[in-house]
Amino acid sequence: MKAQKSKKMGFMAMKLDMSKAYDRVKWEYVARIMEKLGFCEKGAFGTVYKGVLASDSKRFVAVKKLGKVVEEGEKEFKTEVSVIGQTHHKNLVRLLGYCDEGQNRLLVYEYMSNGSLASFLFGISRPHWNQRVQIAFGIARGLMYLHEECSTQIIHCDIKPQNILLDEYFTPRIADFGLAKLLLAEQTRAARTGIRGTIGYFAPEWFRKVSISVKVDVYSFGVMLLEIICCKSSVAFSLGEEEALVDWAYECYKDKKLDKLIENDEEARNDMKRLERLVIVAIWCIQEDPSLRPSMKKVTQMLEGVIEVSVPPSPSLFTSSPPSFKK
Repeated sequence: MKAQKSKKMGFMAMKLDMSKAYDRVKWEYVARIMEKLGFCEKGAFGTVYKGVLASDSKRFVAVKKLGKVVEEGEKEFKTEVSVIGQTHHKNLVRLLGYCDEGQNRLLVYEYMSNGSLASFLFGISRPHWNQRVQIAFGIARGLMYLHEECSTQIIHCDIKPQNILLDEYFTPRIADFGLAKLLLAEQTRAARTGIRGTIGYFAPEWFRKVSISVKVDVYSFGVMLLEIICCKSSVAFSLGEEEALVDWAYECYKDKKLDKLIENDEEARNDMKRLERLVIVAIWCIQEDPSLRPSMKKVTQMLEGVIEVSVPPSPSLFTSSPPSFKK
């Protein structure tokens, strides 16, 4: 990475060798860049800035600067570089460069011009129904890639709207692999770890002494799919209501009152068959028993109507009678 002053842009520009998957960056260059970068937001592990490539003044980047290099932050950094560096999919954010000199830890990503899915869904105006559906499909495909198509299986562990970014075409990109759990095929059944993720999206098995698998991401996706359908935040919903969003959604489905989920959304009302399919898929995803949840490949197929979806049981019931989805 090289730094040069950009009078037109008002901050330092960054030049990366785009012939590589990603670049290792000299801190002496990054330090100068960071002084001039536009501030984006502050996250759990540090601050995110905005920059521009010197080789292309129209191409912006996001630089994530870790605030403290403690054990947890160090682990996140190394995991993120390792994971993103070996992945490539249209529904994943691409890593362009990184810095790991001394105590300095930075990651350079593609800049997503339309912000997070959270801002998109929970803003003043409700996004179009068809656009929301396509975003849900894209996220499902990205997770299927992480779970089943990477050489090393990846569990994200923190799927939520804040970690889904939207590019200029509103294509969803899964971001923030800092909490990702890499598992070799022979380890997937035996891995155990501390709780990772965000309240409201935790799969029940995080609180039990059981093995953690890709099904924790399936659960989180199910919660987020309901948020995409309703344009309601599961966290905000639980603060204002006596029941959780997932329980309310299941009650609406059971009582055949799906119109309550979409209120005055005429586009969704005119697409009730697909709405019902999406709700059913979400209910399968949020089953408390992980063995009842479908794989992300099955989820993708069900969402797209490639395979039929059966009637789901109550998410909170543990029973062996309903059919389970096998990978």
